[in-house]
Amino acid sequence: MIQSPEDTIAAVSTPPGEGGIGIVRLSGPDAVAVAARIFVSSTRRDVARDSRRVFHGHIRDAQGGMIDEVLLHVMRAPHSYTREDVVEINCHGGAGPVAAVLNEVLRHGARLAQPGEFTLRAFLNGRIDLVQAEAVADHIRARTNAGLRAAAAAASGAVSKELHAMAAELADALARVEASVDFPDDDLPELLDESLRQRLENTRARMQALLDTAEAGRLYREGASIAIAGRPNVGKSSLFNALLRDARAIVSAQPGTTRDRIEETITLSGVPVRLVDTAGLRQANDEVERIGVSIAREAMQAADIILFVVDATSPATNADVALAEELRGLDRPVWIALNKTDIARGAALPPAFQGFHGPTPVSALTGEGLESLEKGLAGLLLGDAHVAPEQGLISRAHQRDSLHRAVEAVERTLARFGDSPELLGIDLRDAIQAIGEITGETTPDDLLARIFSTFCIGK
Repeated sequence: MIQSPEDTIAAVSTPPGEGGIGIVRLSGPDAVAVAARIFVSSTRRDVARDSRRVFHGHIRDAQGGMIDEVLLHVMRAPHSYTREDVVEINCHGGAGPVAAVLNEVLRHGARLAQPGEFTLRAFLNGRIDLVQAEAVADHIRARTNAGLRAAAAAASGAVSKELHAMAAELADALARVEASVDFPDDDLPELLDESLRQRLENTRARMQALLDTAEAGRLYREGASIAIAGRPNVGKSSLFNALLRDARAIVSAQPGTTRDRIEETITLSGVPVRLVDTAGLRQANDEVERIGVSIAREAMQAADIILFVVDATSPATNADVALAEELRGLDRPVWIALNKTDIARGAALPPAFQGFHGPTPVSALTGEGLESLEKGLAGLLLGDAHVAPEQGLISRAHQRDSLHRAVEAVERTLARFGDSPELLGIDLRDAIQAIGEITGETTPDDLLARIFSTFCIGK
C-alpha cells in the first residue's frame, strides 16, 4: 500500500533492455521541483514556472556532467494519470541512461515507487475505480486481441457503469425499506409494492448476466490449456504441429518418439491456449518412456480440456479401451479427434471411444477438419453463448465471488419480500457491500494491497 500521499514517487516505466526510448516517471507534489533540479533546458526555460508541457534539454549529475539528452513532459494536477503533478523524462532506452536518470531523481528527493503505486494513486484520487485499475494490468498483459478488447472495455468504464447502476437500484430499494421501518404509521404510499419487487428482479437478472461473463473473462485474461492424449502413433504430434501451423514436434513412425511434454500457445476464438503434446499412453518399455507417460498423465490432470486423438485407420485395442476408461474417470471434458481420415475417409468412431465430445474427423497431414476441431474446442471452452469482449466482462476471482454474493443477497430479498422490512434491509446492505468490493468503495485494505502488488513497479 501507499506509504504517504505526500511523497513524490519515481520509477522506470519502460521494460528493461535496450530500446529507442526509456521513460522515468515521477508523481507527487514535488515532481516538477525534483525534475527541475536535474534538468537543464536547451532554450533556458524554467520548467517549474513555464506553462509549456514539453521541454528539450539534458539531465546532469551532481558534478554538472551531462547524463543524457532528454525530452521532459510535464502534466499538472489534476490533468494527469494520477491526478497529481506528473513528470515523464524520456531518455535513451538503454540500461545505463535509464538507471542514471532514475538515480538522480531519487537523490533529489523522490522515492522509488512500490508496485502499482501510480495506478493506486489514480484510484485513491478518484480518477478511476478498482475495476478500471485492474483493467490497466489486464491491458498490459493481454495476449490476444480479444483479451485486449475486454481490458479496454473495462478500462473505459463499461463494467463500472453497469455495477454502479445496479448499486444505485439497490440503494433506492434500501431507502424505501428503511422508510417503511422508520415511518410505519405515517400516511405514506405503499413503499414495498409489486413495482419494487419487479425492479429488484430486473436488477438481479442484470447482475446474473454480468456474473455469467466471468468464465469467458477469466479465459481471455488467463488463457486455458489443452493436453493432447492418445496411444502411440495415432498422430498426436502431427496434430499438434497442424494446430500450430508449424513443425514444432518431432514426427516419426517409430512408437514412443515423444518422451517429454512439448508446449506452445495458440489462439482459439480470442482465448490464449497452451497446447501440450504428450507421450503416447501405453505400457512403457523403458524408464525414460515411463517418465514420459507419467508426465503425460500429469498434463491431462492439469488441463482444461483433453484432446483425445484416435486413429481412424485401425480398430480399437484393449489398450485403447483401457485408455478411454481412464479418461472417463478424469474430471475433465474430453474431445475426440478422429485422425487420419484422409486414409480412412468416412470411418466411424469405434464403440470404445463413444460418449465423449465430438468426434471431429481430421487429417493432420492435409489439414482437413482443423477449423471444425478448433471451433468445437473453442465452444467447449467458452460455452454456447458467445460473449463479445467489448461488452464488458468480469475477469477476476474476487470480482466473481463478490458478485455471486450480491446475487445471493438479492435472491434472499426476493424470497422473503413480504416479510419483515428489517430483514430485507440486511440483505440489501449485503448486496451493496459486495458490489462495492468490486468497484473499490468497500474493498478491504488487504485485498487492495494484494491487487496492486501484482502490478509492475512503473505502472
